[in-house]
Amino acid sequence: MLTVDYDRLGLAPGERLLDLGCGFGRHAYEAARRGAHVVACDLAPGELAQVRATFAAMSEAGEQHHGTCQAVRGDATRLPFPDQSFDRVIASEVLEHVDSDDAALAELTRILRPGGVLAVTVPTWFPEKVCWALSDEYHAPKAVGGHVRIYRRGELRRRLRRAGLAPYTGHHAHALHSPYWWLRCAVGPNRDDHRLVAAYRRLLEWDIVRQPRITRIAERVLSPVLGKSLVVYSRKPGSDSPRETELVVA
Repeated sequence: MLTVDYDRLGLAPGERLLDLGCGFGRHAYEAARRGAHVVACDLAPGELAQVRATFAAMSEAGEQHHGTCQAVRGDATRLPFPDQSFDRVIASEVLEHVDSDDAALAELTRILRPGGVLAVTVPTWFPEKVCWALSDEYHAPKAVGGHVRIYRRGELRRRLRRAGLAPYTGHHAHALHSPYWWLRCAVGPNRDDHRLVAAYRRLLEWDIVRQPRITRIAERVLSPVLGKSLVVYSRKPGSDSPRETELVVA
């Protein structure tokens, strides 16, 4: 289940992409499949181990991919990469967890080459406000490592510009996920065993696997209003020519 639109990101084969806050690697795998040289970065060692294991299993099984992928542990506010290391950067559902999001955006700008593109995704303001209203256990401080802020689109774009980037397009994604999280917050965010939560989760899993036409249409129609994620694409001013230097991970 991808949040970022790779056509809007403009990823080309052979480019270097950082997937910050990679989780279990959904964006990293797609970038490698498209021929990118990917660094999957996260603070959680367990998730990085899963990324390495899954990518190795994909390679052994002969699944088609033309790029490479390495997993690196790193903090969004102190990234272990040289300046201008990446052609494209994805930071999906990261900034809402970071106390100093300005510091994180400064780092993302630093490691992006001039002319490169950053795709940032955060929870959309309205669906997120509903979640916060329904349960204090959904967000910080009660939820350890949980969301610390809610973004409006204009505020996020201002922060991106303040970091030295130029936002140029955006969209919403995952409309069917907003009611799921409202339901979870209503019954308790940790109640994975609740029968309604379990039933809705099965629906989402079915949708991800089968991708039926009816839910694709529903997503397209409802996402501008109910999309759980807001995606903003920004370019770093400067040359569009990719750097020829080799990426060295500190």
